[in-house]
Amino acid sequence: MNDDLSITRGSGNVFLDIGFSEEEAAELLVKSKLIIAIDETIEKRQLSQKKAAEICHTDQPTLSKVLRGRMESVTIDRLASWLTLLGRSVEIHVSPYKARTKRGRLIAFPNVKKRAASKTSKRIA
Repeated sequence: MNDDLSITRGSGNVFLDIGFSEEEAAELLVKSKLIIAIDETIEKRQLSQKKAAEICHTDQPTLSKVLRGRMESVTIDRLASWLTLLGRSVEIHVSPYKARTKRGRLIAFPNVKKRAASKTSKRIA
């Protein structure tokens, strides 16, 4: 056995852990979570990539690249748009301003369970 093996606890954001800046890591993590939600939705709806791409108003090769982790060609709002076109609701919450906070954070929780407030939310077509 190798006794020189050390274990380091991760930050919770793999992109930060491998050297991206905080801003880049936050954006990549949000994109990753949205892409996972897109993939789960496609699977749950039993859609082919071709059909999912049609629904999302894109082409199958682009959707395939994104689902394989090629995030550089897609924005967060495009991913959110794909999710809504696939029948998912996307919530954006902006927290109140606090004078002592120097910099805000970008956080995604795509798999949050339904909240009581969602019963009264209006659907935007």
